[in-house]
Amino acid sequence: MPKPLRFGIMYDCRHIPGGNMSMTDVYSATIEQAVLADNLGFDHVWFTEHHFLEDGYLPAFQPLAGAIAARTKQIRISNDIALLPLYHPVRLAEELAVLDHISQGRMEFGIGMGYVPKEFEAFGVPLRNRVSMTDEAIEILRLSWSDEPFSYAGKRYQLSDINVYPKPVQLGGPPLWIAAMKEPGALRAARFGTNLLPQGRREEVLDPWREAVEADGRDPDDYRVGIIRSVYVTDDVEKDWPTIREAERFRMGVYGTFMAETPDDYGWGSEGGIPQNVIIGNAEEVTKELSEFIRLYGITDIATSGLPPGIDPEFMARNLERLASEVIPHLK
Repeated sequence: MPKPLRFGIMYDCRHIPGGNMSMTDVYSATIEQAVLADNLGFDHVWFTEHHFLEDGYLPAFQPLAGAIAARTKQIRISNDIALLPLYHPVRLAEELAVLDHISQGRMEFGIGMGYVPKEFEAFGVPLRNRVSMTDEAIEILRLSWSDEPFSYAGKRYQLSDINVYPKPVQLGGPPLWIAAMKEPGALRAARFGTNLLPQGRREEVLDPWREAVEADGRDPDDYRVGIIRSVYVTDDVEKDWPTIREAERFRMGVYGTFMAETPDDYGWGSEGGIPQNVIIGNAEEVTKELSEFIRLYGITDIATSGLPPGIDPEFMARNLERLASEVIPHLK
């Protein structure tokens, strides 16, 4: 039986340089909106990660996750995604364990390999090593959250007699997600038995993931499948669309730059992937489109953009309120 739907919010904490919100304003508004979302019954907040961008793209999720964890009661906290090769896995295991305690067992962790050369160069990590570093780091995270001391002899990491404290609240540690743009990522999620963040074509990600899970004697319905998709509820699309369009263009524009800077096959899926375009309309229209999207792709988790750059936080607060009262109840 498929997992019940969870609806959440994505934060990349970007602002328009020279605009009317400083980075201090953005972080403050993010925390306050997350508290609102918690009170409205949203299920999770997800953070994204990139580095060295003038618009403030969130480079460090842990401080913000801790602040939100301390101010909320039920909403779960995760990533889509963190760039795993840029972290030392033992230090990361410690940080996530502490966050799991601050949140009282509400942490999850979304894993990506990264693909932007400048980010890897700045942190002294060879881009060509990202696959092996990711695989070994996942193994080390899980060993770190086990009850026993461990040693590890890998290609990238060598560890001796490590025992991480504190252990997470959740048995075995925060649930893991793996992002996949193509089949190798999908097979990695199947091999490690994690939830899936599909970012490519169905036949390159969802289908091989399901086949691999089933071939191992497991049920794909035992896992979650999540995606970011901006959703706006409005009774006046003609009035609101120009502002939303500009914000979404700004938000997505950076990925075109990343694509131009990234070597072929270092992360980008093929055209025609699982839809991640904006959904906008009145409550009935949005509910209908989301319902069909969920059914068609087997989605269990959706995260809408929380504070798109250039949109008034009060407008976005009203959007969350309408989603919570007029849309989400009809999807669950």
